[in-house]
Amino acid sequence: MSGTGFSLERGRYRARLAEGVSDREALARLRHQAFFGGPGRDRDSFDDICRHLLVEPREGGAPLACFRLLQLSGGAEVSRSYAAQFYDLSGLSGFAGPLIEIGRFCLAPGLRDPDVARLAWGALTALVDAAGVEMLFGCASFPGTDPEAHRAAFARLGAHHLGPEVWRPRVKAARVVSLGGFSGEEGAAPDPRAALKGMPPLLKSYLAMGGWVSDHAVVDVEMNTLHVFTGVEIGRIPAARKRALRAVAG
Repeated sequence: MSGTGFSLERGRYRARLAEGVSDREALARLRHQAFFGGPGRDRDSFDDICRHLLVEPREGGAPLACFRLLQLSGGAEVSRSYAAQFYDLSGLSGFAGPLIEIGRFCLAPGLRDPDVARLAWGALTALVDAAGVEMLFGCASFPGTDPEAHRAAFARLGAHHLGPEVWRPRVKAARVVSLGGFSGEEGAAPDPRAALKGMPPLLKSYLAMGGWVSDHAVVDVEMNTLHVFTGVEIGRIPAARKRALRAVAG
């Protein structure tokens, strides 16, 4: 899907929807560098049905952040999503409002300026508000496929951040890790600071907006990650967080 002319500028950076082959090539290179390291291009079949948002320096240069968006008119279309490859999303099929799936969210390796991610979220907020979207969802990825490396984070998620039963995804993938296996250990209360430190930035942002997760992680050998389904119901985002996001969105 091509861009629509959307653009948002703040400080030294610009967020806009990708347009044309050159933009798509630049984003494929950024994604490969972020997810796999080194030169290459990260692409899959979902790229052609999504819009792609990028953040770049206003004076020109390679993209510094990007993600893709798949807009769905309602839960009846959720089987079209990337996440539906890995999760049984039949519970979400009854969701009445518009949804957006966020995928391949990444920042340039070594980037230290928080304004880049802040602008990315501000741009997403503007797009969500314009389309009347009622839920965001996607897969938040932990590096590697060893669940023991993420024990504190998984314990915290399993104990405090599971999604509502009505929307919660069921098991579909062949290899999964139950978050309950980490949160249910006797005397093993999750350390919130250690858990938060071990969570990927995207998941931290979702949780700050009142987001929730699936009760299991999927082992994704191809991407060398463990990922959890994450949902954010727009109507449940804390008011202070909404104000902060809309201040950036303008």
